[in-house]
Amino acid sequence: QVHVQESGGGLVQAGGSLRLSCAASGRTFSSYAMGWFRQAPGKEREFVAAISWTGTSIYYADSLKGRFTISRDNAKNTVYLQMNSLKPEDTAVYYCATGLGVGVRGDLYDYWGQGTQVTVSS
Repeated sequence: QVHVQESGGGLVQAGGSLRLSCAASGRTFSSYAMGWFRQAPGKEREFVAAISWTGTSIYYADSLKGRFTISRDNAKNTVYLQMNSLKPEDTAVYYCATGLGVGVRGDLYDYWGQGTQVTVSS
């Protein structure tokens, strides 16, 4: 059974940084793309970043380029999301997902974590 678990969320002041981690088990991690999505209260889920199984293809939401960085360590079965210069509007539950296809659409990913809360105070 595939299991996806996010960690690293928390409360941070505006301008601060957080690094989210996502560990996946139950399938060959290095063979699958990984993605990060987020959902703020009262809003639809939105794409944040994605990385191919090799790490050579990376996608970001246009509004987040330059502040967020996605990376993966296949030896540790973990994907990371480094978030810098955080803003109050980045407050959301952040979800990690794994799938065969890499891209911005949620339906490319077949297993999702429970999410981790990120709160940015002003």
